[in-house]
Amino acid sequence: MKRLSHALAVTALALSLVVPSAAIAGEPTEQLRRHVDAVLQTLASPELKKESRAEARRAEIRKTAMRIFDFEETARRSLGRHWQSRTPPERQEFVKLFTDLIEHAYISKIDQYSGEKVVYSADTVDGDQATVKTKIQTPKGAEIPIEYRLHKAKDQWLVYDVVIEGVSLVGNYRTQFNKIIQTSSYEDLVQKLKTKSIGAPDGTTPSDRQG
Repeated sequence: MKRLSHALAVTALALSLVVPSAAIAGEPTEQLRRHVDAVLQTLASPELKKESRAEARRAEIRKTAMRIFDFEETARRSLGRHWQSRTPPERQEFVKLFTDLIEHAYISKIDQYSGEKVVYSADTVDGDQATVKTKIQTPKGAEIPIEYRLHKAKDQWLVYDVVIEGVSLVGNYRTQFNKIIQTSSYEDLVQKLKTKSIGAPDGTTPSDRQG
C-alpha cells in the first residue's frame, strides 16, 4: 500500500472521490482540484477503460500531469547546488531525463488504483509559494498524509514537490543525486537516469515495479 500511495500522490492520478473539507479552499487547492477532475473523467471513460486503450489512457493522464506539475522546477530543486554548474543543454537534457524517470516510476501505477479517496484540508499561501495539505484514505480506513508544495508561474499554481508521510520527493532525489555526483560524477548520474536505475522515495526502482 505504501508504494501505491507514492504513485497516487506524485501523479495525482488515482483519485475517485474529492471530499471537500469544512475549510474554505483557496486558489491553489481549487486549481489542483480542477486538474484532478480532469483525471477522473479519463478514469471514468468507458472507452479508455478498455485494456486495448491502456496506452491512450496513460497518455491522457500524462498530459494532465504535465499541467499539474512543474517538472523543470522539480528537477532543478532535486539537482540542488549542482544545477548552477550545468550548461543550458545539460539542464535541458536533465529535465527531460528526470521527467521520464517520474513518468516511468509513477504514471504506470494508475492501473493499480483500488478506490482510494482524497480529502483536501486548508491551504496556505505566502507570496508565490503555497502548500496544499491532503489525506489519502484507503478502502481499509488508513489515512496517508500528503502535502503538495506549489509555486505560482504566471497565473497558475504548479506543484514542484510532494511530501508523503513526511518524505519529500525533491529531498529524496536531491540526496541520491548528490551522493552519485560526489562519489562518481554528473555523467554517471545522467547514465543512471537514462537506464532508470534511480530509486524512488519508496525504496524501489522503476525496474522493480515493472513486475
